[in-house]
Order: sequence, then structure tokens, then C-alpha cells
Amino acid sequence: MVVKTHRAAGFAGLGCLLFASAAAAPTENRAALTFVESQLVKLLTVRTVYVDELRGADGREQIRDMLIGSLQRTGLFVVTEDQEHADACLRGSAEDLIFTEVYRQREGIQVRGAVSGSDRDSEGSEYNANSFGVGDTDESYRREQKHEAMAAVRLVLRGGEVVWSTTQESTGAKYRGPAADVAEKVAKELLRAHEQARELARTGNGQTGSENQAAQR
Repeated sequence: MVVKTHRAAGFAGLGCLLFASAAAAPTENRAALTFVESQLVKLLTVRTVYVDELRGADGREQIRDMLIGSLQRTGLFVVTEDQEHADACLRGSAEDLIFTEVYRQREGIQVRGAVSGSDRDSEGSEYNANSFGVGDTDESYRREQKHEAMAAVRLVLRGGEVVWSTTQESTGAKYRGPAADVAEKVAKELLRAHEQARELARTGNGQTGSENQAAQR
């Protein structure tokens, strides 16, 4: 009986140890950054940005100019025209399209039928049944001109690392056309990412996995 009691106590102690380890695990996981987060924190090292020539269809040059203006207004970086003196480069593709969509609508009721065969009347005359049909169809066309813009861009450090990327689309805003709205959306998304990077650094989680291990030692 003594041995069994001792074993039970041993298992109880082991259970407490496992519970304590499980409780400590989430804290350690929270301290370690994911790969995306560790790349995002590198945004804080960027001071100057060069906006590269964008690939794509019509309107990409205009969207590039609007991106430069939108980034400048955020106050996050100094936008430079000299790529050699930039900490990072904004690259990607964009297009500003105007096109026409045609809508075709057809409404109506169509009833068609036919009866074939022969029969005789009371006088012995033979006759054939005729086909019948009812139809009322209304068909209309509508053309609608549309204007859409798109930009898929990424921020690349001098060493080639991509630390941030986004894809934005727009059909226009109340006081902005599609191209200007896309540029503004890109800038706002980058501003949110920069704020997130600052928050990671402020809470002490802006370390890489190796730095966390060194700190624990």
C-alpha cells in the first residue's frame, strides 16, 4: 500500500510538472515572431524610399506619380528620385483601365404547340388539326462605361528582402478617381503596417528567434 501511495504521488507530481510546462508554452510562443512579423519589423529601418517604374497596362505612369505623392503625405519616409541613396524600393505593377460593358436582357412568354392527325366529321369529310402558338418577347441592350484601377506593389530592401506587399483595386471614391484612390489605399495600408511594426517593437517582441534565445540565456 505504501508503494502504491508513493507511485500515485509521483504521478501527481508529474502531472503538475506537465501542466506547468503547458502553461508556460503559450508565453514562449507569443515571445517569438513569425517570419512575416520579423520581416515587418524591418520596416522601421527604412528612411528613404524610391518608387520604381511600374509594369502593366495603360495608366501605370500616372499611378506611379500618385503613389509618390501619397507616400510623401504619410510622413513615414523621404521619397527620393535617386535609387542609389534609397533604403528600400517600391516595385510592382499597375493599370488604369476604361472599358465598356454590354448587358443584354430578354424577357417574354413563348408558347408553341402542334397537333397532327386526321378525323372524320358527321358527313364523312376528313380534316387535319393545325398548330398554334403565343409569343411576346422583349429584348433590350444596355451599355455601361466603367473605370477601374489596380496596383500590386512590394517594398524591397537594398539586400533584396521583401518586407511588405499589398494589392489594391478601386472603381473610384467620392472625391478621387480610381487611380488616385488606389494610390491612397496603398499608402494607408503601408501606414497601418508601419504602425504594427512599431507596436511589435514597443512590446518587446521585435526580436528574431535567435535574439530571444540569447536574451533567455
